Amino acid sequence: MHRITIVGSGFGALTAVKQLRASGLSADLTVVSPRAEFVYHPGLIWVPSGRRTGEDLRIDLKRFFKRQQVTHVAAEVTGLTNGGRTLETSVGSINNDGLVIASGGRFITKLPGIAHAITPCEGIAAAQAIRDRVRAMDGGTIAMGFAGNPNEPSSMRGGPIFEFLFGMDTQLRQEGRRERFKLVFFTPAERPGNRLGPKAVDRLLQEMARRGIETHLGHKLKGFSERQVTTEAGAFDADLIIFMPGMTGNAWFDATDLPRSPGGLLQADAQCRVPGFARVYVAGDAGSFPGPDWMPKQGHMADLQARAAARNLVAELQGQTPAATFRVELLCIVDANDSGMLVGRTRKFNIVLPSLRLFHWLKRAFEWWYLRKYR
Repeated sequence: MHRITIVGSGFGALTAVKQLRASGLSADLTVVSPRAEFVYHPGLIWVPSGRRTGEDLRIDLKRFFKRQQVTHVAAEVTGLTNGGRTLETSVGSINNDGLVIASGGRFITKLPGIAHAITPCEGIAAAQAIRDRVRAMDGGTIAMGFAGNPNEPSSMRGGPIFEFLFGMDTQLRQEGRRERFKLVFFTPAERPGNRLGPKAVDRLLQEMARRGIETHLGHKLKGFSERQVTTEAGAFDADLIIFMPGMTGNAWFDATDLPRSPGGLLQADAQCRVPGFARVYVAGDAGSFPGPDWMPKQGHMADLQARAAARNLVAELQGQTPAATFRVELLCIVDANDSGMLVGRTRKFNIVLPSLRLFHWLKRAFEWWYLRKYR
């Protein structure tokens, strides 16, 4: 009976569990994460408008773990020893024959005054804070923006900011108070959303102009204050700042000898292996993978990488050569609370479809379909 440990309880971790069980490998599976729950981050965009509550998006995994015969250890990971065979945690050591690290990324919080901004993808509490702040406002300026990791530009998650931005515009219009608010989008990039493809950038900027959203583009951020965003080109006032910083690796990586990318993520090869560590794999935001610079940091990509990682780990445990790789594709609906823009990108094509009400409902239907297997 093989012992396999999985770090995390997000997209990549849960997909790894399902793939390992589907393989038929006889194994004891242990998942290590602070809580036996899954938070569906794509749905956070609907919390400010009240379309979703925190409990709608927080899934208790106890029944899923029971069905999959998984042992959950509620703990923080603190290190990795014995060549990857021993995971160190806040409740003790856990030995393994194979390890999948899917613990997500960590937002970079070095920008001066970043405590004055809300980072929406930090979780339910952050999305609720946006909801409550906007409800309490009679008017004013709401500034939303994102930045990347200067040492690894691809380590970022900017897409949700577009959704919070367009969704806020829709919400305020539906509430009959849009004219009392100024919406401002800011980013150091001159062409925001370039990872979605050139067509998407033009469409996004056109949509901002159509909605009367101001833009501050192409200037390096210097910091925030309680009521102001400061860039190298100057400062502008904001009553509420919503900001998505770049991402880096988990803090516990620093207590290991795992190889790191320039941006602080775990180095991985095309098979999702961590070089130099036998039967240690990584999936999702925690890893830096070979591929195009537009490779997204999103749940779909984490799922694809986790499937490859699980297949290769099974192959190794069965004495075979790991050969599975993952597709690199970006697929998302940029939602605006009542409509959505479909964006797809692979190595061969880039498609951007106009904003339609149908795509909003497709995004909601996908949420139901995706979560049903974990409830």
